[in-house]
Amino acid sequence: MSSTDQPTAPKPDSGPEPTRDNRLLAAVERAGNALPDPAVLFIALLGIVMLLSWLLSGIDFGLTDPRNGEVLRVRNLLSGEALATFGTKMVSNFSHFHPVGVVLVAMLGIGVAEHTGFINAALRAMLAATARWLLTPMLVGVGIISSTAVDAGYVLVIPLGGVLFYAAGRHPLAGIAAAFAGVSGGFSANFLPSALDPMLAGISQEGGRLLDPELVLNPLNNYIFTTSSSLMIIAIGWWLTDKIVEPRLARTEPDMDGDMDALPSMDALGDTERRALRGALWTMLAGVLLLAISAWPADSAWRGAGGGLTEAGAPLMGSIVPLIFLLFLLPGLVYGVMAGTVRSSRDMIAGMSKSMEAMAYYLVIMFFIAQFIYAFAASNLGVLLALEGAALLQALALPGAVTIIGIVLLTGVINIFVGSASAKWALLAPIFVPMLMQLGISPDLAQAAYRVGDSSTNIITPLMPYFPLVVVFCQRYVSRAGIGTVAAMMLPYSGAFLLAWTIFLLGFWLLGLPLGLQSSYVYPAPGG
Repeated sequence: MSSTDQPTAPKPDSGPEPTRDNRLLAAVERAGNALPDPAVLFIALLGIVMLLSWLLSGIDFGLTDPRNGEVLRVRNLLSGEALATFGTKMVSNFSHFHPVGVVLVAMLGIGVAEHTGFINAALRAMLAATARWLLTPMLVGVGIISSTAVDAGYVLVIPLGGVLFYAAGRHPLAGIAAAFAGVSGGFSANFLPSALDPMLAGISQEGGRLLDPELVLNPLNNYIFTTSSSLMIIAIGWWLTDKIVEPRLARTEPDMDGDMDALPSMDALGDTERRALRGALWTMLAGVLLLAISAWPADSAWRGAGGGLTEAGAPLMGSIVPLIFLLFLLPGLVYGVMAGTVRSSRDMIAGMSKSMEAMAYYLVIMFFIAQFIYAFAASNLGVLLALEGAALLQALALPGAVTIIGIVLLTGVINIFVGSASAKWALLAPIFVPMLMQLGISPDLAQAAYRVGDSSTNIITPLMPYFPLVVVFCQRYVSRAGIGTVAAMMLPYSGAFLLAWTIFLLGFWLLGLPLGLQSSYVYPAPGG
């Protein structure tokens, strides 16, 4: 496809005079982009963690590590033993770093689907059937639902958000922002149960049992709240994208430094393309039906130990990324054969190779992020930060509603340093849950407050493993985009989500609406 086939990209214009908020976001963008390259930034952070571990290693903080009941001490990573251990783990830190495998495996299948033209044709058909004004809420909603499939949204929905908006004649970075807001900012809002629900509830239950050994929580103890939250996140994301984020991006002209051939035109599908698309979609549908049939029996191998398909540890949840690989690879090949874009096996390998070439920069960044995360965990600095923050909150002895707000805000701050939702709650639940139970606040409410703070700030923390991937997606359209570009773009979403979602939670509490199944706001629960 030649560049003349592309839709007209949004052009910068003089636009209205910058408002105070726009000037603030522009300052955030300039400051963020003035930072070193993300890879260099994480090298520097790694050095800072090692230095802090040395400076704090001899201090007795008088804290107990909730993970093992022992005295918490910061481990000196500059000792000979620690440096030797770091050297032996450097390769495995990278090769076993979860986001690396997730992204690469999914991109192999998606790369074939892009190379053969399947995704191109599917998007053009989707755009023809979707009103332009509904594109934003559709994208945010799909992003929210994608969290059911673990990390699929990061490698599938977010890049497609940019492609969809560009193909519709809108700013591609606005599409990436809307998708990122749904996938990551709305991570704890979902219409469907996911593996995260029983995982967090299980951690909350174990934390509560430090005070009440008989405590039992329903795995869907926040389900009604998170389902209702989905509508709120879609509405806020829709308004912010169309009224705040995209108008501000009008001054940033896409320079299309990336691969032009991977972007769809707005041309109507030809007869051959329509037949090939139908064949590919039937293939995808057949794959989904085959999966559903195999998962339906009560003794299906896809089910977990408890018999559930979405419970933590269920093979289906663990196979989401390989399933994405197959559900794009096979329809992509069918489309290519029928459309004439695949003539030999070399075409399939070419598509995979092309997608890996685009991931080279991402792999460099991931190497240094993996080393930093290992060092931060091994030093115990993250545990120290969580314990000190919780101790401060407990010492303030604030009213219940204010305490919940404090939990939300403290979680948001800690989220900047500790990315994993489950790992962070595993650290905080043994502190927050028993502490709030003593104040008469239920584990269900404590968990809901944690989810609000954790989800709302995901989209502004560069230490979140997928944040650099979003930067890479943005650079496909605007080559000078950097950390500051993404942070400034997502800051309105984060602030709005944090404020509105906290009020939404307090409103649920005030009105006495159930948070989920067998949930309560108070401890002990009425009739419990």
